[in-house]
Amino acid sequence: MDATYELTHLRALEAEAVHVFREVAATFERPVLLFSAGKDSVLMLHLAVRAFWPAPLPFPVLHIDTGHNFDEVISFRDRVAEELGVRLLVASVQDDIDAGRVVEETGPRASRNRLQTTTLLRAINENSFDAVFGGARRDEEKARAKERVFSFRDEFGRWDPRRQRPELWNIYNGRCRKGEHIRVFPLSNWTELDVWEYVLNENIELPPIYYAHRREVVQRDGMLLAHTRHLTLLDGEEPYEAQVRFRTVGDATCTGCVESTAASPAEVVAEVAATRVSERGATRADDRISESGMEDRKREGYF
Repeated sequence: MDATYELTHLRALEAEAVHVFREVAATFERPVLLFSAGKDSVLMLHLAVRAFWPAPLPFPVLHIDTGHNFDEVISFRDRVAEELGVRLLVASVQDDIDAGRVVEETGPRASRNRLQTTTLLRAINENSFDAVFGGARRDEEKARAKERVFSFRDEFGRWDPRRQRPELWNIYNGRCRKGEHIRVFPLSNWTELDVWEYVLNENIELPPIYYAHRREVVQRDGMLLAHTRHLTLLDGEEPYEAQVRFRTVGDATCTGCVESTAASPAEVVAEVAATRVSERGATRADDRISESGMEDRKREGYF
């Protein structure tokens, strides 16, 4: 594969994403971009800024904060939002726990990841958002492959694959009744490798935990979990230091890392090109609940 072909391929994906951002801005009154400071949301923000440059971003960015995030990611989130001058909204899972809207799990395997759904739907309703940009890709997980670019959600935020609308010739149907909304996925046709090749070509900065570094980890259920203040050790677990990096970033209690020496975008591209396991399948404990775990959560209103 020569460099010209790679450039053309990535520019085609870029043009499609830019078109989607502009289509949403022209169609909806109150869009918002989900921004966790993970690599896909950083890429989305980069493409959104490019879509409207030199005008400012015409919508805010929203982080659903579990309170169990990696410190490096939160610092990166705040700095990028300030540098770009975008309006950052933060919806806290802790607020929903304190208000009694959700009940926090207990025990050493407890995670707040599933609780994000309630917080996300609350933020959408409180701000009357009618379009929500998400960074899902179709190569991420089986249920993601059923999505359209414009993913219709009913008045309860629920996703039903049988009610999704056809998308022919890049024509999108954004019609919604009061209380309904659309989840929009500009990266639908990107792969993990595409994302990293674009990061390399565009010199996009990412949180440092995406690159090889040394940290304390714990082996659990065939995964390596970072030994952070949010992780409760099980009997017999002994933290040890390893050189790792993260392929995806989420709640620190259920997001695993992989042993790696890839310390630059070029090295990550080579590593991802050789892997045959999806990033979520390899490093997200919440996706191992059942074969239909992700689809069940999407029906409840998850990302």
